[in-house]
This record gives sequence, structure tokens and C-alpha cells, in this order.
Amino acid sequence: MKVVKKIEGQPYDAKGHFGVWSARKLAAEKDSQVSVSLSHFLPQGGAEMSSSPKERVYFIISGSMVVKGKTEEYSLNAGDLIYIAAGEDREIQVPGPEPVTILVIIVGK
Repeated sequence: MKVVKKIEGQPYDAKGHFGVWSARKLAAEKDSQVSVSLSHFLPQGGAEMSSSPKERVYFIISGSMVVKGKTEEYSLNAGDLIYIAAGEDREIQVPGPEPVTILVIIVGK
């Protein structure tokens, strides 16, 4: 077992992201394939269209955001979750006046 307290986590900058502060709460290690981060997006923040070789899940804790794929667009609010398959393109936008907090779960090394 591993416990991560609220004040713990390693800040990091994610490539292609802007207007966001993120802290890695759990990093994929040799015995685990799961990383967990907490990200706080400012209004007008987001991420450029890109893909990742890893599966990811975004759980919206507070606020509203838009996640766009190549042909689809989803408006997400607090309590919503989106799964993004490995290799799937996505773009993130925070169009509203409120910040957004999301839990990011990444599976794969």
C-alpha cells in the first residue's frame, strides 16, 4: 500500500499544456503502471491537440471543460469522466470564467 497525503506530490509541466498547474501524486514505477495527477486549469487554459501512447482518464472534480477529438467534442462538468484510449488525439479547452480541477489517471509505462 502507498498513502499520498493532500500536501504531497511533485509539480510538473506537461508538454503542450498551458494555463495549468499539475502535481503528480503517484508516478508509474517498476511494479505499477498507473500514474495519478491533480491538475488545476485556469480559465482559457488547456492542452494542444496531441495523443499519447498511454491510456488516460480525466475525472472532473470542479468546473467545466471541453475535450475535443478529431471528430467529436464533449462538454464535461464536475462529476463527469472521460476515457481516452492510447494513441487517440485530444485537445482540452477551459472556455468559461472558472478554473477547472481534474484528476488525471494514466495507465502504462
